[in-house]
Amino acid sequence: MKILSFATELILTFSLATLAANAQAQDKFKVCADPLHPPYSTKELTGYENKIAALFAEQLGLELEYTWFPERMGFIRNTLKAEIDNGKGYKCDVVMGLPAGSDVAETTKPYLHSTYELLIAKGRGWDDISDPSQLTRLPLEKQEKLKIAMFDRGPGTIWLQKSGLLEQGVPYQSMTGDSEHNIAMQIDNDMRKGAIDMVILWGPMAAYVQSQSPKDSYIALPMQSLPGMRFDFSIAMAVRQGDNSRKQQLNALIEKNQDQIQAIIAGYGIPMLAIPVQANKKADD
Repeated sequence: MKILSFATELILTFSLATLAANAQAQDKFKVCADPLHPPYSTKELTGYENKIAALFAEQLGLELEYTWFPERMGFIRNTLKAEIDNGKGYKCDVVMGLPAGSDVAETTKPYLHSTYELLIAKGRGWDDISDPSQLTRLPLEKQEKLKIAMFDRGPGTIWLQKSGLLEQGVPYQSMTGDSEHNIAMQIDNDMRKGAIDMVILWGPMAAYVQSQSPKDSYIALPMQSLPGMRFDFSIAMAVRQGDNSRKQQLNALIEKNQDQIQAIIAGYGIPMLAIPVQANKKADD
């Protein structure tokens, strides 16, 4: 087993050395990102995707360069697939976070698997909730007092509908179009103001909301995937379709830096699940 492990490490080291040598033909590690999207990325480089990008750029010996663009409809088209004005190349080459297997770009092997959480503000009469299904069994008079953030799309809204709680939903847009607040920031503000008491939110964003308040301000309950209603997803990096050498380069870096990547993400309190084996196999195809 030790011999096999050593051989695997030797192959990986050789692959990285080859890819790093190829990378020297470039002069920059060019990343597309949203300038105001905590906890993922910020212009101040405080997001976990910023830190992973910096780690990779350092190991490749390249300058890290960002193309900033709000993450909304058309993000990939306006960044990863957009040529620069002089026609000499593209605005950027890598997106640090995209659902594994997405059809809008070529994705690497995943580096994060997380889940949606039901986030409940404490001290508002809901502290006894320990399982999301309890909300469906509340007395009608108490159920009518629920104020749950409900997005225009996503598994949380499907869950509310199937649970008979759609009328208790407070509507939100998945993409705000707000230049000063992303969804996580908006939910954080409204939770603290009491406009809503709970929300079914993607793991990284749920972690951000919790990080903005004193410890133990919230109950965080992982949502369990069910047939026809999935809450857990793998996140990978992305390159343009056909950019296989860069995909190989990123796959090798993800493999080499798994422990460091997990440590970076853990520092943000993000719920992490084991990455399914099948997700890794598809990325190697």
